[in-house]
Amino acid sequence: MSILLSAILFTLSAMMSITRNPGPDPEHLKEQIRAEFARQKGTFALAYKNLQTGEEILINEKVSFHAASTMKTPVLIEAYKQTAMGKFKINEPILVKNEFKSIVDGSLYSLNENDDSDSVLYSKIGMKLPVYDLLYLMIIKSSNLATNIIIDLVGAQNVNKTMREMGANDIQVLRGVEDSKAFRKGMNNTTTAYDQMLIFNAMAQGKIVDKESSRAMVNVLFDQAFNDKIPALLPKNVKVAHKTGWITGINHDAGIVYLPDGRKYTLVLLSKEITDDKAAIAAMANVSKMIYDYFVGDQK
Repeated sequence: MSILLSAILFTLSAMMSITRNPGPDPEHLKEQIRAEFARQKGTFALAYKNLQTGEEILINEKVSFHAASTMKTPVLIEAYKQTAMGKFKINEPILVKNEFKSIVDGSLYSLNENDDSDSVLYSKIGMKLPVYDLLYLMIIKSSNLATNIIIDLVGAQNVNKTMREMGANDIQVLRGVEDSKAFRKGMNNTTTAYDQMLIFNAMAQGKIVDKESSRAMVNVLFDQAFNDKIPALLPKNVKVAHKTGWITGINHDAGIVYLPDGRKYTLVLLSKEITDDKAAIAAMANVSKMIYDYFVGDQK
């Protein structure tokens, strides 16, 4: 009888322990994230995927946003795809120019270095630089000039075709940067959090072109110079391969988070109609930390 009683007490104790420590709760996390976003004016979207378990957390994941510079990741992908197809070599020199055609009427326009996040490339106009160097500046410094040169090289329509092949049906790369005529007509590059998650999932899994190409793209994204959102509050030994984007009222970040032990997850944070950039950026950094804490807790 005493053995049976001991067994019952042990079972009850174990059940109480489970009740006290239920483990990470995705629905509770979503409530916390929504509350963090609700403190800001604007619309936010989130897409998270645990690349070990396949678990996803999604908020406004199919809402369309102006892509800002997150469109540069699809352009990067297309460049590596065309390299693999033999259309050009990754280190092939191409002309640095500052003259581009509007998609509205073919009229020419140029970029203003004062409106670009990278001004160094403007000193190279008329010279030739390797494709890789332009891709690198396009990602890590978000160079608009490098982006437009690469889009002229690979073709926006080809970028879209590749996105469709990858299942990213709502990413639209219509044009280069600062095409004012197109902007005034609402002809903008757009994205969703879900589609950004899809392309980063594929990259993390080595499924874009091939493992070597995927790894090369990740290595470029590791060197991102703007780190005020996804990586901002994470431990220093956590690496993030990501691409940011911002214009007035819009701020984004999307990428892959790598833990020192090799585990990884994808995270996309998009925002629009924001009125306080600093506060919105802080909110996205806070949400990134929430996701990280959840991911680490979820693996214990």
